[in-house]
Amino acid sequence: MVKERVLDYANKISRTKKGKAEGITPDRPEYKILAPVVTEEMAEVGMMLAFREPQNAMDIAKKMGRSKEEVEKQLWELALCGAAFVSEMDGVDHYWHDIWVPGHMEMMANHKENVAKYPEIAMAFDEYGKVRGPKAAGIFPVGTGPMRVIPIEETIQGETRKASYEEVSQYLKDSHRFSVSDCSCRTSREVMGEGCGHLKEDMCIQLDHAAEYYIRTGRGREITREEAFEIIHQAEENGLMHSIPNLDGPGKTHAICNCCGCSCFAMRIAAMYRNPDMVRSNYVSKVDEDKCVACGECVENCPTNALRLGQKICTKTPIHREEAELPYDTEWGPEKWNIDYRQNQQVVVDSGTSPCKAECPAHIGIQGYIKLAAEGKYMEALELIKEENPLPAVCGRICPKNCESACTRSDLDDPIAIDDIKKFIAEKELQEENRFIPKKKGRHSEKIAVIGSGPGGLSCAYYLAIQGYPVTIFEKEKELGGMLTLGIPNYRLEKEVILSEIEVLKALGVEFQTGVEIGRDKTLKDLREAGYQAFYLAIGAQKGQLLGLEGEKGEGVMTGVEFLKKVNLEEAVDVQGPVVVIGGGNVAIDVSRTAVRLAEHEVTMVCLETEEEMPALEEEIHEAKEEEVLIQNGWGPTRILRHEGKVTGVEFARCLQVTDEEGRFRPVFDETQKKIIKANHVFLSVGQKIEWGSLLDGSDVKRNGNETAKADGITFQTDEPDIFVGGDALTGPKFAIDAIAQGKEGAISIHRFVHKGQSLTLGRRNRDYRPLDKDNLDLAGYDQLPRQRMNVLKGKETKKTFKDLRGIFTEEQLKKETERCLDCGATEVDEFMCVGCGSCVTKCKFDAISLQRKYDKTSVEFEKLKPIVVKYALQRKLRIKKKEMKKRFKKMIRNA
Repeated sequence: MVKERVLDYANKISRTKKGKAEGITPDRPEYKILAPVVTEEMAEVGMMLAFREPQNAMDIAKKMGRSKEEVEKQLWELALCGAAFVSEMDGVDHYWHDIWVPGHMEMMANHKENVAKYPEIAMAFDEYGKVRGPKAAGIFPVGTGPMRVIPIEETIQGETRKASYEEVSQYLKDSHRFSVSDCSCRTSREVMGEGCGHLKEDMCIQLDHAAEYYIRTGRGREITREEAFEIIHQAEENGLMHSIPNLDGPGKTHAICNCCGCSCFAMRIAAMYRNPDMVRSNYVSKVDEDKCVACGECVENCPTNALRLGQKICTKTPIHREEAELPYDTEWGPEKWNIDYRQNQQVVVDSGTSPCKAECPAHIGIQGYIKLAAEGKYMEALELIKEENPLPAVCGRICPKNCESACTRSDLDDPIAIDDIKKFIAEKELQEENRFIPKKKGRHSEKIAVIGSGPGGLSCAYYLAIQGYPVTIFEKEKELGGMLTLGIPNYRLEKEVILSEIEVLKALGVEFQTGVEIGRDKTLKDLREAGYQAFYLAIGAQKGQLLGLEGEKGEGVMTGVEFLKKVNLEEAVDVQGPVVVIGGGNVAIDVSRTAVRLAEHEVTMVCLETEEEMPALEEEIHEAKEEEVLIQNGWGPTRILRHEGKVTGVEFARCLQVTDEEGRFRPVFDETQKKIIKANHVFLSVGQKIEWGSLLDGSDVKRNGNETAKADGITFQTDEPDIFVGGDALTGPKFAIDAIAQGKEGAISIHRFVHKGQSLTLGRRNRDYRPLDKDNLDLAGYDQLPRQRMNVLKGKETKKTFKDLRGIFTEEQLKKETERCLDCGATEVDEFMCVGCGSCVTKCKFDAISLQRKYDKTSVEFEKLKPIVVKYALQRKLRIKKKEMKKRFKKMIRNA
C-alpha cells in the first residue's frame, strides 16, 4: 500500500507536485528509497522542512501545533535514516532537506543496518542514476554536474594555472571536522551482488557539517585531518580517483569521495552514458609519444577506459580512426551508450600494439622494462616485471620466449634478446640485499589456502599477499617449487634461483607447509574448519603417462617425469648401459640431456614427429644435439623387448603421419618398416597427467576426460564456489609463464569471492592484448644491429655438469641490446572520455603522460544551476539542428 504522506515528501524533496506530469509516483526510486524506513508520521513532519534552510524542532512544532518532544523525535528519525540533515547550531539541533544526489540517496545508502535489511534502498539509489542519467546527456556544461572529478593533486603541481578549488589539500585545510564512511555506491553494488572488487570500507570523507551529521548518526567515524590525508594517499596508491559534491558553490564542498570507474554511480554517467562533461575536471591526459613505452599501467588503471595501447612505429599506410560523435551536438539515445561498460573495457585500439606484450601470456610491460634497464633503473624495471610475474629469475631461464618469437625486430634482423634482458634484471634480486619486497595494499583477515607450490601457486599467493591476505601454501613434497624444482633439471634452473624468489613470498608473510598432502594428511573440510575461506588448486601435472606397450611394466622402464624427480631429489638412479628416451617435447629433451650427464653409454631420443614438427623448442633441440643426444625422427614404439625380465631394446615402426587433416593426434605407421634400438633403460616422455589423489573427494569440482579440472575461463572458479584452479591442473601441461598468468587472475577472483556481494566478473578488465599488423610496418629507415649473445658453450663442456653455465649479459651487452628495441607501442588517449582524474599520471614511471588544463570552469550553487542548464540545453538543440542541416546539405550536393 502506498504511503501517501511519504509520497508527498518524495515530491517535496524533488520540488515536484504529486499528480502532475513531472510528479513522483510510487514506482519511482525517489519514493521507493523512502518507503521502507520513513513512516507517515515522519513524512508529515518532513513536509515542514525547507530546502537548505535550517529550522529547529521548536519552530516546526509551533507550525504544526504539536509538542516539541513529539516533533523532535520524528525529526531525529528522519535524520537517522537519511531523509533529513541535522546540525547543531548555537547549541540547538537544526534540520533541513537537501537534494537527492549528492545528498539523501547517499545518506540513506550509508545507513548500514537499513540497507542490509532493506536492499530496495540500494536498488533505488542505483535506479535513480539510471532514470536521471539519460536525461542529462549533453545539457550540463563542464563544471556544473552534481559530482565533479578533482585531480590527484601531485599530477597538477607543474600546472601554473591550477586553482585552489582543484586541490584536495585545500578542502582539507579549509575544514575543521572530518569523518570517514563506507562508500555508498560500493555499498549499493555489494547489496545487489554487483561489487567490482574495490571494497567499500573507509572510503568517503565528510567535512564540517556533513562530518558532524555522519558522526552523530553512526554513518561514519571521526578522524583527524592527518588521517584524512592518509586515506586520500592510500586511495591514490590503490588506483582510485577523487570526486566531490559540486553544488555547494565555487571552492566549496562537504565531502571528498574516493571513486572507482567500475562501481561509482557518478562515474557511470561518463562510462555508461558516455557523458563525461557532466563529471570531468578541467584537465585531460596528454601522452608524450616519445617517452611512452606501452607498459600498460595507465591503461589498466584508467577509470573510464579513455586510454588504450596503440602503436607509434611507422606504417606503410595511415591507420584510420573514426571521428567520434559527441552529445554536445548529437542526439544521444541508448544506441550511443555503453550499457556493458563494466564488462567490455578494452586495453588495445583496433589496430593493435606491441607484439611482445600481446603475445606474453602474462602481458608483461616488456617495452617498458627494456627502457628502464637501458637507463640503468634496474630495480624499477624489476618492479614493473613483478606487476605481472613474481618469478622473473625463474622465467629468465625457462621461458618459451613467445615475446621474442613475436618481436617486430625479427622482421629486420634478429629479435630482441628479451629473456636475457629480463634475466639480467632479475639476477640482481637473487642477493638478499637487493630484493624488491612490494608494499602491501591493504590488510584482510580472510585466510586463503593454495595447494601446490609450483609457479601457479606461488603467483597466486604472491598477489594475494600483496593485497594483504594471510596465505598458506600446502606442498605435498618436502621441497618447495613444485615442478620447477622436481621437473626441470638443475642445468636449466638451479634450485637456488627458485628458493631465492620464494624468499620474497616469505618476506610478504606467506606461510609454507611442506610434506602435507591435502586429501590424505588433511582434507579441504579440515581446512575450512580451520578458517580457510577459499582455495587455489595449483597441483600441476606431476605424473608421467604410459603407452600401454608390451614389456612396459617392470624394471628398466620409467616415465621421464619420475626420472627427473628422482634426479632432482638426488635419489639413486641406475642408467648403466644404452638409454632410449621416447618423446619429442621439451620434457623429453630434459630427460635426454639429464641421462647424458649420468650415463656412460649413448642416449637416443626417438619421436613420432619430423624435426620440423617436434613440439620441443628449436633452441633446446640444438642444445641436445650439441650434447650428443642422438635424435631419431619419424618412429613410433611398438613394444619393449626384454630378456629374462631385463630390458634389451625397443622395437619401432616408421611413422608416416602424426595428425590427421583436422589436426587431431592420429598417427599412421608403416608396419613393414621396423627397427630395434638396443637399450637397458627406457624413459617414456609422452605426456603428463594430473594426480588428484583424494584432494577432490566430497567436492563438486568436475573433471574433463583428461583429468583436468573444469573451471570458468575468466575467473577460474570451479563448480565448488570456494575452489579455484589454475596451471596444468586446469589446462594440461603448458609453460610456467602460463601458470603464473593464471595465478594472478585466480588471486583477483579469490579477493572478490571472499568479500560479500562482489561479482567475479563485473569491472574486470578484458586483457585482450592484440599485436599490431607487422605487414603494414615501414622498417626501411632502421639500421641493422647485431643481437648480443652469450658465450656459446660446447656440448662437450655442458654435459659434464648439472650447473647452469649459460651466464648472463654484461652491463655493456645489456646496454647494446636494449638499444635495439624498436619501441613499437604507445598509449592513445580518447580526450572526450578522459575525465582528468590523474590516476594514469601516478602510475607512469616514464613521465610520459601528464594532465593539461583544457577548461577553466568552476562549480555553481544548486540554486543558480537551473538557468545555466536550460540555456545550455537550448544551445545544444540549436547545435544539433545546425549539424543535421549540414548533413542534409552535403547529401544534396553529393546527389546533385
